[in-house]
Amino acid sequence: MSEEARTGTAGAQTPPAGLVKTVAFPTDALRSKVDSRIVDHQQSRVEFVVWSAEEESRGLRKSDIDAVILPYPDHGPTIVRLHELPNLRFVQLQTTGYDALIGKVGPEVQVATASGVHAAATAELAVALTLARLRGIDVAARDMTHQTWDHQQLPSLADRKILIVGAGGIGNAIFDRFAPFEVEQTRVATTARDDDRGHIHAIDELPSLLPDAEIVVLITPLTDRTAKLVDKDFLAALPDGALVVNVARGGVVDTDALLAELQTGRIHAALDVVDPEPLPAKHPLWEAPNTLLTPHVGGDASAFHPRIERLLVEQLHRLQVGKGLLNVVDVPQE
Repeated sequence: MSEEARTGTAGAQTPPAGLVKTVAFPTDALRSKVDSRIVDHQQSRVEFVVWSAEEESRGLRKSDIDAVILPYPDHGPTIVRLHELPNLRFVQLQTTGYDALIGKVGPEVQVATASGVHAAATAELAVALTLARLRGIDVAARDMTHQTWDHQQLPSLADRKILIVGAGGIGNAIFDRFAPFEVEQTRVATTARDDDRGHIHAIDELPSLLPDAEIVVLITPLTDRTAKLVDKDFLAALPDGALVVNVARGGVVDTDALLAELQTGRIHAALDVVDPEPLPAKHPLWEAPNTLLTPHVGGDASAFHPRIERLLVEQLHRLQVGKGLLNVVDVPQE
């Protein structure tokens, strides 16, 4: 499967024409916002209802629901109830990744991601995490609580060599935001290719690229091939002082291997996603040296709302007129 297919950036695909008559929103608030964006001449003949693990329209018959828009960010409790919808034909995620749906829907159900919706916010956070850890902003914030003035010279972002693992929409947004910082960037994806930003290396080339990578930014989808991609050997190949930034999925990193390296003080980490997640109290990552953690907030910023609403309006219009749906992905059956 291509990188674009995994991340939901593949071309539009034909919707389940004539099958979708009732679309379930996760909340009444989202239904109202999307409905208000649909102009009069595009008012859909599709019925909008509310159904999720948290909220449900009164008197709703689940057999009427053909399509579901999953909640964000916590879609897990609703996903485990999808089996209650016997006529389900389409699921729209509000996330870029779709790994939570693997093995949860049958081949008759089309699945679309929110590819592109989270690009701006996630790219911002990738840059912010990188700068904060390099320049010790996290340490300075903790020092404030003790009124400690600790002046140090720390690494700059300028002149660093950055390796971005993942060249989908968010990976490209990260590349663009790093570009003004006078850095040298290298990108890696499933297969080698060239685009308007330059060359993209194949994932098989990682062993030759890691020794020069001062900063590694992870934004690859979580698949069988990328699960624990960042393992003991990956980390050992990095130079001393390297920084690992993860805004992808926690499962892309072998947590035990990362902890072992962090405990030595040899490398640094800035993580928006971890495995396990949420991170339990007393987990050793909380106190690992040279480590900055944020609670999976990459795509959950104010920029999310107008972008997801625009995407949903477009998808609903395409469902109505039989036009190809955006961001359709092939979800493995397990």
